[in-house]
Amino acid sequence: MDEVRRPGRPRKTPGQLARWTPPEGWSRLVAWLSPEEKRALKHVAVEADVAVADLVRALASGLVDGVVTADELIGKVRRGAQVMEKIPTLFERDEHFRVVDRPRPDCAWVFDGEGSPTEKLDGSNVRLTVRSGQLVRVEKRRNPSKAQKQQGIVDGWYVDTDDHAAEDKWILVAARHTDVSDWPDGEHPCEALGPRVQGNPLGLEEHTCVPFNLHVPALLDAPRSYSELQDYLAALESRFAPGHLAEGIVFHHPDGRRAKIKRKDFPRSA
Repeated sequence: MDEVRRPGRPRKTPGQLARWTPPEGWSRLVAWLSPEEKRALKHVAVEADVAVADLVRALASGLVDGVVTADELIGKVRRGAQVMEKIPTLFERDEHFRVVDRPRPDCAWVFDGEGSPTEKLDGSNVRLTVRSGQLVRVEKRRNPSKAQKQQGIVDGWYVDTDDHAAEDKWILVAARHTDVSDWPDGEHPCEALGPRVQGNPLGLEEHTCVPFNLHVPALLDAPRSYSELQDYLAALESRFAPGHLAEGIVFHHPDGRRAKIKRKDFPRSA
């Protein structure tokens, strides 16, 4: 006889599934979160002794009741977008976070014809250390905490991955599947890509790491004006994964400055 699986948690009616019916007129809102954002939400929820869903719902209720004003919230959203934007986007954004034909002053060097354009790869930022053709260290990017940002720390840094940490599993798989035998000794910033990394937009069948300083495809024909970039990116095929659209372009200045533009940055209606 098959063993009957007992409920993992006692209920008054263990034979029935737990259900919650939302009030009439309520709707469900879904958003994708990064692992860091999810941990931050959980941390606040644990401190408040509430579920994450209740924490998000409390924010919406605060707007309804006037405890939080729309202006206060919009200001925080815009500051959050700026914090997430590690490499500046070429153009300013409108209220819908789409780029407009207004170059950012800190990216003026791109429009002056300086720097080299390369394909932007959509994965996870890592750093591989190589010695004598052997992989000896794998690091991942760590961004400053809220408290550190308040102290003026705005740039991220690299920390060691952990063989026993679930969140590092596919980064390590990508690193160990990468042939570094012909790489020069040193630390190589890379993009980790593959089936289990960031949704695999390039449709790769294997995990790998692409070093920015060695193998990222150059886009020597990339234009530099708003309208030309919009048209160029709309049909730009990935040099790294032919048959898939490239995510965007990163411009590299010889002094280390970078600037980016993505296909989805432009207004969808255009």
